Amino acid sequence: MPELVKMYIRNVVIGFAIAAAFVAVLLWFNVMNLWSLVVASDAGLLAVVLLWFMHGIVFAGVQFGWAVMAMAEPPKGPRGGTPVAHQLQPVRAEARAPSRLERQLRRQ
Repeated sequence: MPELVKMYIRNVVIGFAIAAAFVAVLLWFNVMNLWSLVVASDAGLLAVVLLWFMHGIVFAGVQFGWAVMAMAEPPKGPRGGTPVAHQLQPVRAEARAPSRLERQLRRQ
């Protein structure tokens, strides 16, 4: 079996295990009165299985995505981006205060 398929199956199993733990915590803490609804309903077991399965699909996808992204090699060399200029040089800029007449004209 190819290594990529093995990695996918392993991460799907991990994702469904995380989903099982998540659903167990939801039921244990009775979030939104979920445990009471499951116990009181005749289709409660089906609801728990569907809740686990749907969360399992999401968590398996996230787990596999995380595993694939973790396979990337760290970048080598500086990560400063492309420099705008090779050498920075100061530029003289004129700073002129407005005259009294200019200030008066701005007020009007």
